[in-house]
Amino acid sequence: MIVGIADTTFSRIDMGKIAIDELRKYSPLKYIRYTVPGIKDLPAAAKILFDKGCDIVITLGWVGKTDTDKLSYVAMSVGKILVEVLTGKHVIDVTIHEDEAEDEKELYRIAENRVREHVRNAVDLLLNPKKLQKLAGTGQRQGYEDVGPILF
Repeated sequence: MIVGIADTTFSRIDMGKIAIDELRKYSPLKYIRYTVPGIKDLPAAAKILFDKGCDIVITLGWVGKTDTDKLSYVAMSVGKILVEVLTGKHVIDVTIHEDEAEDEKELYRIAENRVREHVRNAVDLLLNPKKLQKLAGTGQRQGYEDVGPILF
């Protein structure tokens, strides 16, 4: 099995490098990395990676603070979903929104955590889906502390 990793030059940190590091720590799976200029290029990157034999793709995007940036994210999301529907395979979207934190150190922490946790999610989707099933309804968060389930 092969994991596709699609990242962008628009990102302010090397999210692809973090994803590869986590993949190597968490599993023996091979990967193909494909870097594109910006977030709207990620759906095509995902499709290209599937055409190269990937079984799942992780897209790593960075969204700026402007309304134009946020609209680009919406366009990417629609394209990503279309790729999933057409291929019948998961595209795990790991997106960092620059307005998630005022402090760059905190933004980096959120990004690194989100990338690492979603890499593990992607591997579990391929190799251990029962693990994710056990976590259903437990309030998992990527990039932040888990919030836990609502219990009555």
